[in-house]
Amino acid sequence: MPEISADSELRDVAEQMSAQARTFLSTTSQVASGGFPGAELSLLILATSDLLAAGARLAAITDVVPVERFEPDAGRETDMDPLRIALAQMFDGFDDYVEVSDPVLSADVAPAALSGDLACVADEIAKGLQHFDDGHELEGLWWWQFSYLSSWGERASSALRVLQGVLAHLRLDVADDVAAEAEYDALHA
Repeated sequence: MPEISADSELRDVAEQMSAQARTFLSTTSQVASGGFPGAELSLLILATSDLLAAGARLAAITDVVPVERFEPDAGRETDMDPLRIALAQMFDGFDDYVEVSDPVLSADVAPAALSGDLACVADEIAKGLQHFDDGHELEGLWWWQFSYLSSWGERASSALRVLQGVLAHLRLDVADDVAAEAEYDALHA
């Protein structure tokens, strides 16, 4: 399969996506292992929003279509269960949420899990990264674009909304007596 030429705009998009994929995978793994106590939500918000920005670039370009109409074997599947389980333990108490299944076609709600969303995203971008690292840059780019539109873009968007919501609750929800005291102090300062 011909790969992306060195001066191609697609090469720039593929390299940017590769860098964002690596950052997301690294950050998510380090957070899940307990590497950033107290900064977990903020770091996941940053990594997820940066990855979504890279995904938006994939959606903005024309469809990537490899010359060969088959997907080369990317090798062994990455087991995301340990990541999902570690995140579920970290998110205990707010991992599960509900969302509108397809806001364009229906108002039906369905259960979802933040840990499952992030593990799904990690799995999809890792598969594209395997192709990219194996020298199949065009195949990797195709996979990232296809899976952004079909799965990881939506899952990452949902995860980002939940992460931001949880962070907002942690920072803004205060007891009435604390809020009244802060208001009194502000008025009399």
